[in-house]
Amino acid sequence: MADGISSFWGPVTSTIECCEKNYAYSSYIAEFYNTISNIPGILLALIGLINALRQRFEKRFGILHISNMILAIGSMLYHATLQHVQQQSDETPMVWEMLLYMYILYSPDWHYRTTMPTFLFLYGAVFAGVHSVVRFEIGFKVHYMILCLLCIPRMYKYYIYTQDVCAKRIAKLYVATLVTGSLCWLCDKIFCKEISGWMINPQGHALWHLFMGFNSYFANTFLMFCRAQQRGWSPRIVRFMGFLPYVKIEKPKTQ
Repeated sequence: MADGISSFWGPVTSTIECCEKNYAYSSYIAEFYNTISNIPGILLALIGLINALRQRFEKRFGILHISNMILAIGSMLYHATLQHVQQQSDETPMVWEMLLYMYILYSPDWHYRTTMPTFLFLYGAVFAGVHSVVRFEIGFKVHYMILCLLCIPRMYKYYIYTQDVCAKRIAKLYVATLVTGSLCWLCDKIFCKEISGWMINPQGHALWHLFMGFNSYFANTFLMFCRAQQRGWSPRIVRFMGFLPYVKIEKPKTQ
C-alpha cells in the first residue's frame, strides 16, 4: 500500500495479488493499472455486440460478446477491491466464457441439439456453486487451462478449412495477442521481485488485460466469419475506420 493512502475496501482477502503497488493513486482502487486496463476489452466487446445485433447474427454471438463484457467488469471489480467475493466475479465468468466458446466451436457438428447446452449450463452452475465455497488457486488455473486446451483443436480445424486471407490474418492476430499477453502475465508473475525494484513498473498484468481484450475480439470475429460461412451468408472482413476488422454478411432473402 502506498504511504499516506488508506484502503476503502479494508484488508486484502483475495488469494492472488499482482505485481502492482496497492492503493498507489486512490483509496478506492487497489490496483489502478490492472483495473483501468480492462476498459478497452469492454469497449471492444461492445463494438462486437453492436455488430452482431445490427446484422442479426445468431443469439449465441450476442451472448458471447456480453460475456466478454461481464468478464472485464468482474476483473475491474476484483483488481479495484482485492476482495475474495470480487475475485469470484472475475474467475467464475472466465470459466463460463470458455464453456460458451466450447458450445460455439463444437455445436455445429453436435447431433443432439439440447444435450450439449444443457450439460454445459449445468457444469457452469455446479462450478459456480463449488467455487463460491472452496478456494482452489492452483486447481482453478489447471481447470481453466484444460478448458482452453479443449478449444484449440477446433480453432485450428476452422483455421485450416478457411480460405479467406483476411479471416486467416485475424486468426493469426488471435494467436499473437494470446502469446504476447501470456508472456506479459508470466513475466509479471515470475519476476515480480525484480520488477518491483525498477524505477518504472511495466505493468505486465495490465498488458495482459489489454492484449486479452483484443484477443477475445479477434476470436469472436473469426468465429463469426466461420459461422457465417457455414450458414451461407457470404461473409467478408471489412475494417472500421481502416483499422478494426469486423464481419459483414449478406443473408439470402429467404433468411
